[in-house]
Amino acid sequence: MARVTRGVTSHARHKKVLEQAKGFSGRRKNTIRTAKAAVDRAGQYAYRDRRVKKRSFRALWIQRINAAARLHDMTYSQFMHGLSKSGIEIDRKVLAAMAADEAAFKAIADKVRAALA
Repeated sequence: MARVTRGVTSHARHKKVLEQAKGFSGRRKNTIRTAKAAVDRAGQYAYRDRRVKKRSFRALWIQRINAAARLHDMTYSQFMHGLSKSGIEIDRKVLAAMAADEAAFKAIADKVRAALA
């Protein structure tokens, strides 16, 4: 029986890794050993950061809401407490978008202030 050469399989596997390493700098993009390590690490960062992105956006929304609330003489925590007391159920993402619109946020801030009083 003839010996099986694995050149085709190895080449295909290496090609797949090098495609993923496209855009990397130095030997990380064209040497299989370093490219494989770099691609593995990139995958770990990508997996982790898909979750971190959600935290980062929530923090950004909170900062925007806090800035808008302080323009109406309230802290973020006071604003959120008044929001729940007034029965307004708007998530932070929408509130952050409304914070950019002065009139819309003022209307909500007035309702929050009435609920806190």
